Amino acid sequence: MSEKHIDELSGVETTGHSWDGIRELNNPMPRWWVWTFYACIVWALAYTVVYPSWPGLTTNVKGYFGWSSRGQLATELTEAQATKAVYLEKIAATPVADILKDEELNRFATAGGAAAFKVNCTPCHGSGAAGGNGYPNLNDDDWMWGGSIDEIYTTITHGVRYTDDAETHASEMPVFGDILSPEEVKQVAAYVYSLSGGAPSDAALVEPGKALFADNCASCHGEDAKGLKDFGAPNLTDAIWLRVDGSEAGIAGQVTKPTHGVMPAWTARLGDTTVKELAVFVHSLGGGQ
Repeated sequence: MSEKHIDELSGVETTGHSWDGIRELNNPMPRWWVWTFYACIVWALAYTVVYPSWPGLTTNVKGYFGWSSRGQLATELTEAQATKAVYLEKIAATPVADILKDEELNRFATAGGAAAFKVNCTPCHGSGAAGGNGYPNLNDDDWMWGGSIDEIYTTITHGVRYTDDAETHASEMPVFGDILSPEEVKQVAAYVYSLSGGAPSDAALVEPGKALFADNCASCHGEDAKGLKDFGAPNLTDAIWLRVDGSEAGIAGQVTKPTHGVMPAWTARLGDTTVKELAVFVHSLGGGQ
């Protein structure tokens, strides 16, 4: 056996390994590190006894307490569903207007309505409820059928021009292309265009258009052209356009041959409780009256 080599500078025995004349010292590990290592081994063994660990052919060791993360999750979900059920029962039994008066119930309904909106309403109204061509923006205060919480609830419940619901909002704008001459349509379009600050292509058309509007359109849109929610007739003075681009030609096209949208009646699909949550959420967006 060869004699052990002691490093001349440190006085520590070397391992016998040498690289390019550099010898490796055989320093022991620090005691704190060794004891920590042993403690980890003990902790690991204890863990395998207490918690699920070793796999078997068909299952795994369940652990002394029988705990599992899946079991804990199932318990937490059950508790959450029980808590949720309490709020849902309260919403079902509470008139939608009174939900707004209960801060805690209002907060729960708003959260539930936001989730239901993302699943059912975003394809038409957009993820931010800003709408698009033919689909109203639910963030502003321009409401064709009324923006109170009860009116929003009614609209969601029965829909708009939805043939499977007898109480749906059903009014439609007449095809004025069959009633007015092309020149008269231009006159009405010029007048309506001027109501929101537009400059008509021919100012001389405005006055006769005003008279035609009073005779044919004011019964639904109102004498001031600010709309009547009983007919779902929009405000024509605020430059908010649902089915046209707001141009004079676009207005003329809508007057000549109007297009109408359809919104489903959601109660049959979602149930009254979810419809209430949707109404509370839509009302909370900022435009609710």
